[in-house]
Amino acid sequence: MTSTSGPGPDPAPKPKRRTFTAEYKLRIVAEYDAAPAGEKGAILRRERLYSSHVIEWRAARDAGALAQLTDHRTSPARPRKHPAEAENARLRRENERLRAEVDQKNAALEVLGKTHALLQSLSKSAD
Repeated sequence: MTSTSGPGPDPAPKPKRRTFTAEYKLRIVAEYDAAPAGEKGAILRRERLYSSHVIEWRAARDAGALAQLTDHRTSPARPRKHPAEAENARLRRENERLRAEVDQKNAALEVLGKTHALLQSLSKSAD
């Protein structure tokens, strides 16, 4: 009787593709164009867009082809890491922290060893 094992680990999930309606694109372009220069970045961050989105949408609006414009790019949100990848990164950081701590303690032990040897030589010369 053979046992079947479950499927292997899931591959890392792909970032979700955001699609935008023509109404949304028009609203963002109008809001972006009307905003003072200092607030344009806030609009982009809030909507998680690039300035190139707005430039491209404005050009498509002016050409009357906004509805036909397809979105081939993903949002700037970073894709999520696979849980094992995130755990490996955490373990690497912990390992580096522990190595630095060991190096620091070894350096302190070396200083203590030299101090002990110096004290022994001083006590022998005093006798």
